[in-house]
Amino acid sequence: MFTRTESFREYANSYRAVTVLILIMMLVFVLVLFPVLPGNVLFYYGTGVNLYIADGQWWRLITPIFLHSTFTHLLFNGFSLAIFGPFLEKLLGAFKFSIFFLSTGILANIATFLINPLTYNHVGASGAIFGLLGFFLYLVLFNKTNFTNNERNTVYTLTGIAIIMTFIQPQVNVVGHLAGMATGFLTAPLFLRKKW
Repeated sequence: MFTRTESFREYANSYRAVTVLILIMMLVFVLVLFPVLPGNVLFYYGTGVNLYIADGQWWRLITPIFLHSTFTHLLFNGFSLAIFGPFLEKLLGAFKFSIFFLSTGILANIATFLINPLTYNHVGASGAIFGLLGFFLYLVLFNKTNFTNNERNTVYTLTGIAIIMTFIQPQVNVVGHLAGMATGFLTAPLFLRKKW
């Protein structure tokens, strides 16, 4: 389910939505790392700052998905998308997968805005990544016959580790992670519908 054996070219051609999303995150990181734009404008206008969202800057519910604070942060989220994304993109198709990824990320950011204090700020695709885990959790719970015991146990183990790490790692958007997983789980049936 999560093992990848394709060459880079085969991977990019087979999973175009995943590839494009990762490339956008990498490009944004490079633009932040080597500030071509003055005053680190991408972080200044893109970070999810609850106070500014409350003031009407609604684009900050979307832009944090593509911003990452460190290379390790980008590497973890990009690698997670590269591993978890292909199965779901193949299942849903590139368009529906892209909508799913973005919508769970946005819903996670909305939850972050509603629950965390106005002073809270955040960046990263983790809410959307946890949305993917939520989708997988839905699949193995309600479509058991389509997965082996090993595949189901892998999903349960990864989900458990992700939740544990959410609570023990410093500077993690706990609300965003949990909301992303919940919305991924709850919206999975909608995205699995044939007519869309």
